Amino acid sequence: MEPKHTISAVIITFNEERNIIRCLNSIIQIVDEIIVVDSFSTDQTRELCKKYPVKFTERKWDGYSATKNFANSLATCDYILSLDADEALSPVIQEQLQLYKYKGFDAQAYRFNRLTNYCGKFIHHCGWYPDQKIRLWKNGVGHWEGHIHEELILQSSVQVKTMNGDILHYSYYSINEHIAQMMKFTDMMATDILISKKTVSASKLIISPLIKFIKSYLIQGGFRDGFYGLVICILSGVATFLKYAKARQLSQQNILPQS
Repeated sequence: MEPKHTISAVIITFNEERNIIRCLNSIIQIVDEIIVVDSFSTDQTRELCKKYPVKFTERKWDGYSATKNFANSLATCDYILSLDADEALSPVIQEQLQLYKYKGFDAQAYRFNRLTNYCGKFIHHCGWYPDQKIRLWKNGVGHWEGHIHEELILQSSVQVKTMNGDILHYSYYSINEHIAQMMKFTDMMATDILISKKTVSASKLIISPLIKFIKSYLIQGGFRDGFYGLVICILSGVATFLKYAKARQLSQQNILPQS
């Protein structure tokens, strides 16, 4: 029996040797082509990808949205499945996709719940779950926009449905990794605040981080995730403080941070 639809898996990579095998193994029996666009990794990412039937392309990094849009342009199948290298499909999603391929998709786009693994523990609260993302859509009806947190923009007529199962997201392997990424992203966020000409008051510096912590730890149930839930919620508050503090400093110095 021939499938009614084909699927292109699209992945962008840079130094993802510890994640890429898990990602590829979760899709290899489901999709019809795998496209990897790599930003000249210096680890074993390329060699590991070459062990699979992957269309591997190297391209200079041009930001998340531009790189993902380029990767999408290489897809030749009916539907595009977009995954990050540190993500994998759960068995439930694998079964759903196999079913839809043969019976036919009933929507042009699908959103998925994303369940994040933090330092070896899956986080079900803290505002991190269900973290719904649109990751499957008919080829040609969507594109990525955004500088820091890219967003998929679909044509206005596109119907979006939710598919059962979770995308498994293996985020940080250590607290140090989280802090390092937080420092990088707060630099970028501070730049965006400055570009948008928003003002950062002293009260915002104090109140916003507290609100962020209270919301994620108490209202969104971060306390239920134990020690790592506490770590995540504290660092979320710290990140809120840092992005505003950095923006205020840059504004006073009339400079932009290096990207």
